[in-house]
Amino acid sequence: MSYQIAIDGPAGAGKSTVARAVAKKLGYIYVDTGAMYRAMALYLLRLHISSADADRISEASRDAVINIAYENGVQQVFLNGENVTAYLRTEEVGNMASASSVNPDVRRKLVELQQDLAARENVVMDGRDIGTCVLPDADVKVYLTATPACRAKRRYDELTAKGERCDLDAIETDIRERDERDTNREFSPLRQADDAVLIDSSDLTIEQVIERILALCR
Repeated sequence: MSYQIAIDGPAGAGKSTVARAVAKKLGYIYVDTGAMYRAMALYLLRLHISSADADRISEASRDAVINIAYENGVQQVFLNGENVTAYLRTEEVGNMASASSVNPDVRRKLVELQQDLAARENVVMDGRDIGTCVLPDADVKVYLTATPACRAKRRYDELTAKGERCDLDAIETDIRERDERDTNREFSPLRQADDAVLIDSSDLTIEQVIERILALCR
């Protein structure tokens, strides 16, 4: 039997950073579901499909083949055979991912891929609906959050460290809008699973969050 750890939460809560570290410490596979949705978003953007065109999104999603592989211990995301890892973290892709992820056909395709992987391997998986939809029987469930202002500041620091010019207020507004979309979408909305442990990382270090999750596993 595989061991499954589900980490859910809103944009910018630190899910990916924490999930990667937990997986590394336990020797599990980290499955970045957000990266899979971003790869789908990149695919749709390259086809010049509008985020409002639900029919074209549904149709196009059937032809996207998205895989996760590890090279030298680092996760790589492949879209139709092309390594697209370097293109997934732009604001444009992130916004398209948030908009297109409400599409039931997009979610069905990616959830199926994620469940197949989790059935075969010990995994740490993060996203918006892992504990509620993708892995409802996960051994450990965590809902990781932080205040919108805290999440915006982290994103601002991340972007400026890369040399990108950005506006803190605009980032916070974008985060609040994404929270609104994610929590109110009809299909698999963002919410804390009934049996998930709430961790607010606003005043915690990454190391403290990681240790809390490892303690839950123990």
